[in-house]
Amino acid sequence: MGLTTMPYWAVGVGIIGLFFAFYFARSVLNQSPGNDRMQEISKAIQEGAMAFLNREYRTLVPIVLVIFAVLWLAKDWPTALSFLVGAFLSAVAGYVGMSITTQANSRTTQAARTSLNQALGVAFHGGAVMGLSVASLGLLGVTILYLIFKNIDVITSFAFGASMVALFARVGGGIYTKAADVGADLVGKVEAGIPEDDPRNPATIADNVGDNVGDTAGMGADLFESYAASAIAAMLVGFTTYQSINNGLAGVMLPLLLGAVGLIATIIASFFVRIGENANPQHALNLGLWGTNIIMAIAAFGIVHWVLPPSIIVNNVVITPNKVFVAIVAGLLVNVFIGLITEYYTSHRYGPTRFIAEASQTGPATNIIAGLSVGLKSTALPVIVVCAAIYVSFESAGIFGISIAAMGMLSTAGMIVAIDSFGPVADNAGGIAQMAKLEPHVRKTTDKLDSVGNTTAAVAKGFAIGSAALTALALFNAYAELAHLQSIDIMVSTTIIGVLLGAAVPFLFTAFCMEAVGNAAYEMIEEVRRQFHEIPGIMKGTGKPDYRKCVDISTRAALREMIVPGLLAVLTPIIVGFALGKDAMGGYMAGGTVSGLLLAIFMANSGGAWDNAKKYIEDDNYGGKGTPAHAASVIGDTVGDPFKDAAGPSINALIKVMGTISLLIAPFLR
Repeated sequence: MGLTTMPYWAVGVGIIGLFFAFYFARSVLNQSPGNDRMQEISKAIQEGAMAFLNREYRTLVPIVLVIFAVLWLAKDWPTALSFLVGAFLSAVAGYVGMSITTQANSRTTQAARTSLNQALGVAFHGGAVMGLSVASLGLLGVTILYLIFKNIDVITSFAFGASMVALFARVGGGIYTKAADVGADLVGKVEAGIPEDDPRNPATIADNVGDNVGDTAGMGADLFESYAASAIAAMLVGFTTYQSINNGLAGVMLPLLLGAVGLIATIIASFFVRIGENANPQHALNLGLWGTNIIMAIAAFGIVHWVLPPSIIVNNVVITPNKVFVAIVAGLLVNVFIGLITEYYTSHRYGPTRFIAEASQTGPATNIIAGLSVGLKSTALPVIVVCAAIYVSFESAGIFGISIAAMGMLSTAGMIVAIDSFGPVADNAGGIAQMAKLEPHVRKTTDKLDSVGNTTAAVAKGFAIGSAALTALALFNAYAELAHLQSIDIMVSTTIIGVLLGAAVPFLFTAFCMEAVGNAAYEMIEEVRRQFHEIPGIMKGTGKPDYRKCVDISTRAALREMIVPGLLAVLTPIIVGFALGKDAMGGYMAGGTVSGLLLAIFMANSGGAWDNAKKYIEDDNYGGKGTPAHAASVIGDTVGDPFKDAAGPSINALIKVMGTISLLIAPFLR
């Protein structure tokens, strides 16, 4: 197979990925959705989730069309079209994934009435639809646009289109889910003293909708963006690295083939996710994740030797297939180590989370102080892992090594999104079991899955943050190529200004996101309190809460509040680049990546640790539910909710938007 025919193989694999997404969707929809009450609850969740997604996309359409017109006028129609395709495919991936996962929840509940293994299968297959859709559409979009235009500079806007949708999906979805969660927890658990997912709580349905909006559509868009941006950045740098041999085709083809191989590895490893009735579901999901990484590593060794020339010298660095393979493995190992570190800092099996639980005995203040300290500590090891990967990949294959390490890491995105989307399905399944008043053993089974889902969600967030860091570096390298930037002199005033502005933006962006959650949560809390006071019999179960009102509050608040942080992310790099020049833009990207990475890790891990500290107390530790320690942990968890599910994950999209915009404006700055 010649280099020129390789993109067609990538297209074929992308189509196969969509076929298996369809296969898993059919396997989910063929399961029983349960009794009438279960179907009623599931339908309410699905309608709320899809209504939010439809309204969010309608809000984005004018923004996307304006950018499309600007790109057409400022550059050319192929660049504008690539942007539009990136935005459209990201939206399609979110729409398909959300549709299936919201239909998988009651089916998982019904399966849990039979067996743990069957429930795991339904929940995971529901998540796999999202994972395979993200990876397949990302691979197809980049490859087909390259085949049409044969110009990598043109298709850089595909990544920007994906970035736009990801940014607003992360911000809007995070605001939605945390407004509902905070309202449900503070009024329901703390003030009214009723359990989680209690049907008497008016915010329960909105909370369940939010799980899907944030962790399914949000994470899917986030990693779709990373996948596309990493592939395009690696293709750009690969073209420059290998341009002396066959017009750089080897360097362009390798990222596409790695994406194709990663998709095949995800499909194969998806069939590893099976357990016995007394087994741990975490082990089954770990088998899928490890299987994907191992298959990917083995296949990558053959791919690099097949595609790349025996050796090439670039900037006095000898690059061989073996060295490129080392860089790919470095990217894959970032997956493993960041996952392990995240699990250590956020799982209640380990000391940091138990330390927060212990601190809860003396009140909310000490709980929050302990959570902040754990989150701050947790930034060091992931940064060391990323630094080690950068060093190894750069020493192996120069800047191409860094770019291909990012692509190696993102090649497993399909499996990561699958196990992350598994979490909301399991969580919703437990809520449906509670609200439908099913047998106690059903909730016990779904709780096992939900517990695993919390861990996989934390690991997926760690993956998303790590991938955002490597993607940002890959984009930085690509920007340097396009802007003809050889180095950045930090002694120049404009460069320092760029660094400081870049470092400040993630903090300002985070402030807007946190403020947005607070504003939306205030509305939700007031509404839940109003319903408790004004609807007769609601606490006795004889009166029915108005779930739709709470869903509407979350939807309106999310769409209203996401605009300001979104515009900040998009407009600031454009202003810095054109006002201060290409060196300042490079400094802006560097400052934003560093501060954004640290802030995202801190917020994600502290939020996860607060959440699991609460769950540890609820497992009859330090007095269990109903004690002052539990009340303090609920407050800590409420603080952590916007940390880990709104502001923290949104920073991933922010730092990648910086990079994708830089690629678009680089030709104007050089």
